[in-house]
Amino acid sequence: MNAIVGLVVVVVCVVGGYAAMGGNLLVLWQPWELVIVVGGTIGAYVIANPGTVLADTGRALGSLFRGRPYSKSDYLDLLAMVYTVLRTGRAKGFNELEKDFDAPADSGFFQRYPTVHRNRRALQFACDYLRLIQLGTRNPHELESLMDEEIETLSRELSRTPRALQAASDSLPALGIVAAIMGMVKAMGAINSSPEVLGHMVGGALVGTFSGILLAYCLVGPLASYIAAQREAEVNYFICIRSALLAYLHGYQPQICVEYARKVLTSDIRPSFFEVEDATRSPVREAA
Repeated sequence: MNAIVGLVVVVVCVVGGYAAMGGNLLVLWQPWELVIVVGGTIGAYVIANPGTVLADTGRALGSLFRGRPYSKSDYLDLLAMVYTVLRTGRAKGFNELEKDFDAPADSGFFQRYPTVHRNRRALQFACDYLRLIQLGTRNPHELESLMDEEIETLSRELSRTPRALQAASDSLPALGIVAAIMGMVKAMGAINSSPEVLGHMVGGALVGTFSGILLAYCLVGPLASYIAAQREAEVNYFICIRSALLAYLHGYQPQICVEYARKVLTSDIRPSFFEVEDATRSPVREAA
């Protein structure tokens, strides 16, 4: 929603301001200049990036209409799941959940936490390390190093698309200049035309530069920043799991482990201590 609102504000302010100072809106309609700028950018993007990034770009642009990847209720579900797993491990041993760790996608236990169950990558991340703890890993520093490496790899993977979009944004002004040069070449070919016709051609050429700069700084660049922020929020979901498991390996009770996990969340989506307490003590969670 923010992306749509921002785009509307940009169009209204830029085009409206131009019209308000007496500009001719028809001059801005230069479709072939846009073909040069936008088409050149798309072609360069395809050349510069592998297929995985191209596919992920489509997913990332689709996520613009979904807002934040995780809400407070999503984290409450995660913290409740972590609490129940660690409490079971403390009371009965993790062997009680071995089948769930081996096949989390088919686990009836994890299906009680639907937002966690749908996040297959994060669920697999948690189960892999819970299985290591079940198998006897007790050195928190070794496990912390391994989790940090995996989260760093995940962060690099998720940041490829916003980096690629930022590179495309940086190239757009130059492609706008290319479009302007092509327009000026066309104008020079009609140098004997009337001043009105020649002025229209020169104005159309300058629209190419305008288009490249506008798309770079008012559309593609902001979109890259927005997607980068979304991806950072996705990584923080894994950091939340990591914090709880490391606290458990240091010998803390499940309630304290969950508090460690809660503290790594940003203030806008961090549930309060009492909200977490209610979530972990609800009848459904107790039955789990």
